[in-house]
Amino acid sequence: SDGSIRLHQMTSEYPLLQWNGSTKGQPIIALQWALTRPAVFFALDASSNIYIWDLLENDLLPVAKQTIPSEKVVTMTLLGEPEKANGLLGIVLAKESGQIDIQYVKKKWALP
Repeated sequence: SDGSIRLHQMTSEYPLLQWNGSTKGQPIIALQWALTRPAVFFALDASSNIYIWDLLENDLLPVAKQTIPSEKVVTMTLLGEPEKANGLLGIVLAKESGQIDIQYVKKKWALP
């Protein structure tokens, strides 16, 4: 609810890494690991900002931020085929009106 993200391993109650204020205090409403690239995850905050984290490139801050200005995004999920090496990765955005939007991710964040 405060925009903090914590990375845990299953054997410990304490986080391996923690990022405080990563969304400038906006609640995170969705977070998902990339299906095709294990070190990348995406976070959606309550202000319809999508943050892309690539832990191999930078483990302190997101490597990119994209604002969806047209309408409030209420949730997101990722689509892709992890068993294929084509690097195709998409973000499915559900908007407040019920509209669904699919955007494809740059290859540098999608390739295995």
